[in-house]
Amino acid sequence: MPQSNKSEITTPEGLDPTRWRTLFVVAISQLMIVLDSSIMNIAIPSAKLDLGISDANQQWVITAYTLAFGSLLLLGGRIGDYMGRKKIFLIGLIGFAAASALGGIATTQGMLFGARALQGVFGALLAPAALAIISVTFTVPAERAKAFGVIGAISGGGAAIGLILGGTLTEFFSWRWCLGVNTPIAIIAAILAIRFVHESKAQGDNTYDIPGVLTATAGLFSLTYGFNQAATNGWSDSHTIAFLVGAVVLLALFIAIEKRVENPLMPLRVVTERNRGGSYLGSLVVGAGLFSMFLFLGLYLQVILGYSPLKSGFAFLPFTAGIIVFAGIASTLLPKFGPRPLMVPGLIAASVGLLMLSRITPETSYLTHVMPSLLIMSSGMALVFIPLTSTSLHAVSHHDTGVASAMVNTSQQIGGSLGTALLNTVAATATATYATAHTELGKMVQPFAMTHGFTVAFKFSAGLLFVGAIVLFFFINIGKEALVETESVIAH
Repeated sequence: MPQSNKSEITTPEGLDPTRWRTLFVVAISQLMIVLDSSIMNIAIPSAKLDLGISDANQQWVITAYTLAFGSLLLLGGRIGDYMGRKKIFLIGLIGFAAASALGGIATTQGMLFGARALQGVFGALLAPAALAIISVTFTVPAERAKAFGVIGAISGGGAAIGLILGGTLTEFFSWRWCLGVNTPIAIIAAILAIRFVHESKAQGDNTYDIPGVLTATAGLFSLTYGFNQAATNGWSDSHTIAFLVGAVVLLALFIAIEKRVENPLMPLRVVTERNRGGSYLGSLVVGAGLFSMFLFLGLYLQVILGYSPLKSGFAFLPFTAGIIVFAGIASTLLPKFGPRPLMVPGLIAASVGLLMLSRITPETSYLTHVMPSLLIMSSGMALVFIPLTSTSLHAVSHHDTGVASAMVNTSQQIGGSLGTALLNTVAATATATYATAHTELGKMVQPFAMTHGFTVAFKFSAGLLFVGAIVLFFFINIGKEALVETESVIAH
């Protein structure tokens, strides 16, 4: 086994005595990252008024974060592997705290956008380091399943919690606290991490693949930016086409480079193993289907039903509750049955929940048409998130743990960007078509047309989740022994 300080921190049974405290620290950081993908959504109207942000520029409150985060994740994973995961975890926390404080005191829109981009940069260091730390800390299969259960519950329910927290802070305090709240949380997490998180790093060749770094970062940036351009300007826009074509060329060049260099940024062995590759593909499809659900359902609640920001946030509470409850069940079942028997039925249940949402109209009730759908979706997604995190790190070597962890987040981010752009176009087209065909509704045509657009988007989202179930059914072929196998590879 490679030399490390691990022997100093383990019990006679070979278990890290502070592992559950380590999980607590990592869970705090993971929640903070997931919250920031949604917490500012409800705060945007207030920030626009305060800083004079135009309608054309409002998207950058979200896009500046997702662009930096999505395009730098692979590099962040490799930096953690090579420099030490604890060290990079701490740098990520402190940097995230500083960037959040800067955003909270922003006096211009440029300052706010820059702070959000910095959050994304440090988040790209933090997220893969956090998952890698969990992978190397938990060595007992049942405990590892519980640890991934916690992270999976946070990943699944964090966006809904972000909407609730964002609505509360915006309504009772200020939109600035949607950013400022991260600063004390990150500082506390960093203090705890110094004591309870132990250092680990990849052994062997630690040289950086500079051509791979440049092509991967530029390619992922172009891809994410192209999807965002499609969401705002349409798929036929010249900028959209240019960035998407550029992304294809750059990422193809990246793959060609990775086949030839001695120590690649993203070894192809990480994604070509069928279980890991299937997990990343499934994660991309789930991100595409789920991110858009939050977007369109949030619009329906506020624009059509007239909910306040706070009430809209709390309307997602059943989703969060369902994720938390069923995450515990999933973490118990995973070591007994393996990943596929949980993930495939889970995605099918989630797609049924999304299909149920397509029954909404401007006149239907939240209690009868929205809440049951959220509960069914969340119960299904909890059965997906926990095993998906585990299979995405199946049998990965210690040297590649960070980059494999980064691929989980990268696939979700790209999926979310693709889903938002694609389904935004679908919803807008369906809305316009309905409005043209139902002019007899007069002034009432707009809410009915918008709701119709949302329902069509929900149907497409349900289709994406069903496709994800098919992908996982055919790709995932490991049983309940998967956690044991993964552990033996990481430990040696």
